[in-house]
Amino acid sequence: MRFAKKKEDTAGIPTGSMADIAFLLIFFFMVTTVFRAETGLDIKLPEAEEGHKLPSRGIAHIYVSAVGLISIDDNQMRVNQVSIEMAKKMQIDRSTIVSLRIDKSAKYDIVGDIFDQLSEAGALRVSLATDRLRG
Repeated sequence: MRFAKKKEDTAGIPTGSMADIAFLLIFFFMVTTVFRAETGLDIKLPEAEEGHKLPSRGIAHIYVSAVGLISIDDNQMRVNQVSIEMAKKMQIDRSTIVSLRIDKSAKYDIVGDIFDQLSEAGALRVSLATDRLRG
């Protein structure tokens, strides 16, 4: 009686735990990743009875404090620098909406100067942010 020879198994790379390793890496990066939120300036927005929600993408936020500090993307600047910064943003995306977050105690001349700078930069889609009136 003759026995058939068994074929020798070739050595392979074990892939049984690859999925476990991949999911551990995904979990590790999900836990350790920190998303930086834009902080802006400490301001108190005026209140309004009605308002419209803006989309979450394609918005440039300009903060103006009560003492006249101006911040775009957490960078403080002077009024005459607003047009330069916004012109850069408008070259990247012409459909950018500018959300002005102005403190209710801010002086109107600064607000007027900012509007002049925005029109000079070609940023014509402007929204004034408000808090919802409680009542």
